[in-house]
Amino acid sequence: MAKWGHASCFTPAITHGRTNGKNPILFSALLWYISATMNKQGNVYFVGAGPGAADLITVRGANLLSGAELVIYAGSLVDRQLVQTYAGQAQIYDSSGMALTEIITVMLDAVAAGQKVVRLHTGDPSVYGAIQEQMEALDRLGIGYEVVPGVTSAFAAAAALKQELTLPEVSQTIIITRMEGRTPVPEREALRHLATHGATLALYLSVGMIETMVQELLAGGAYTAATPVAVVSRATWPDELIVEGCLADIAGKVQSAGITKQAMILVGDALGAWRQGMKARSLLYDETFSHGCREGTVA
Repeated sequence: MAKWGHASCFTPAITHGRTNGKNPILFSALLWYISATMNKQGNVYFVGAGPGAADLITVRGANLLSGAELVIYAGSLVDRQLVQTYAGQAQIYDSSGMALTEIITVMLDAVAAGQKVVRLHTGDPSVYGAIQEQMEALDRLGIGYEVVPGVTSAFAAAAALKQELTLPEVSQTIIITRMEGRTPVPEREALRHLATHGATLALYLSVGMIETMVQELLAGGAYTAATPVAVVSRATWPDELIVEGCLADIAGKVQSAGITKQAMILVGDALGAWRQGMKARSLLYDETFSHGCREGTVA
C-alpha cells in the first residue's frame, strides 16, 4: 500500500535555511559534503505522466513507477489515482506544497538509502516542467538521473479534437508558448511577435488571460477575428471539456463555460480546414509519389 510522506530533515540547512543561493559557498560546501558520502549510481528518474488519463503514461514510465520506492509527484496536475495504480508500494510525496530545496532533500534521503526515485511530472517534463533546476542540483551532487518523456497536453488536446495540427498549404509549423504571467516571457517571444507567423499555436498556462491573449494575437496581423480557436480543459480526464470558436468569440465562450485553469488553447487555420475542405493532401500516401519505401505509379 502506498505511504504518503512529508519532507524530512536529512539536510536541515537546505530545507529550513532556505539559502536560495544567498550563501553559495555554504550551500556548495554542504552539497559537496553530502555528495561525498552518498551512493552516486543514479537512481532518480524524471518521468512524464502524460496529460491526465492513467493509461496514457508510457510503458517505460509505468514500469519505473512500479519499481519505485519513492515517488514525488505534481499533485496539483497529476491524477493521484495514476500514482496509486502504478506505485502502490512506494513512499509518495506531493510536490505541490513543497519548495525546490524540500524536493531535493527528499530525493537525497532516498538516494542515500539506495532507493529508486521517480519524480513524476505532468505531461512531458521538458515542457514547462521546471525540471532544469532539479537536474542542476543533482548535477552538483554528482547524482545521475534519466528523463522519460510523456504525452504533453497540446497533443492530447489535438487528439480530443480529432485534429491534425500540420496540414499541407495551411500550416507546417507548431509554436508552443504561453502568455506572460508571473513568469516573464522574453520580449522577442511576446505573443504579438509570434502571431506574425500565422502558424498553429499551442498556448499553455494562458486560459486565465484569454481576453488579453486574443488582443495580442490580433495585434500580430496574421490572424483575424475569424481564426479558429479550440480550448480543451483537462484533456483526457473524465471531466474533459471542449470549447470551440474563433478569436472573436472564444473569450466569452470560455468564461461562460467556467474554464479558468488547466486548459490547452489551440489557435490557427488548421483547426477549421476539415470543415472547409482541405486545400491539399499530403504526398506521403499519394500513389504517384515515390519515396524510400515504395515506387509511385505513373498516372
